[in-house]
Amino acid sequence: MSEQNKTVQSGSAAKTQRTMPDPMTNPETQRFYEATAAGKLLVGHCKACGKHHYYPRAICPHCLSDQTEWVQAAGGGSIYSYSVLRRGVPVPYAIAYVKLDEGTTMLTNIVECDLDALSIGQRVKLTFVATPNGTQVPAFAPA
Repeated sequence: MSEQNKTVQSGSAAKTQRTMPDPMTNPETQRFYEATAAGKLLVGHCKACGKHHYYPRAICPHCLSDQTEWVQAAGGGSIYSYSVLRRGVPVPYAIAYVKLDEGTTMLTNIVECDLDALSIGQRVKLTFVATPNGTQVPAFAPA
């Protein structure tokens, strides 16, 4: 088995789970990853236009204002679109756009699930997965 993957015991059967890659961090994303280490998901909120946004950044992608702030997301959402990768990867996994209850959409991984049972509109909840260097990255699991 590749060192990129780990075996997780689930009941009587062991299954292999994909190891998340370490994220590239920078000063703009530092607070975001400090929050994930504490089990919190932060999203951007623009004070000028009132919209939430995700990927961590200082400029609002909707109106280009620099009047942004971090707010904690509730941790719920639904699958907007997804893809299951099975070929060319050591371990099958799902990536998805999840529409958060706050209204913004984020690209993320769906974990702790039956890949064949995923569906558009399915409710998901926030979880965190540790990368090899210990960084907690947000992911979602079926609610």
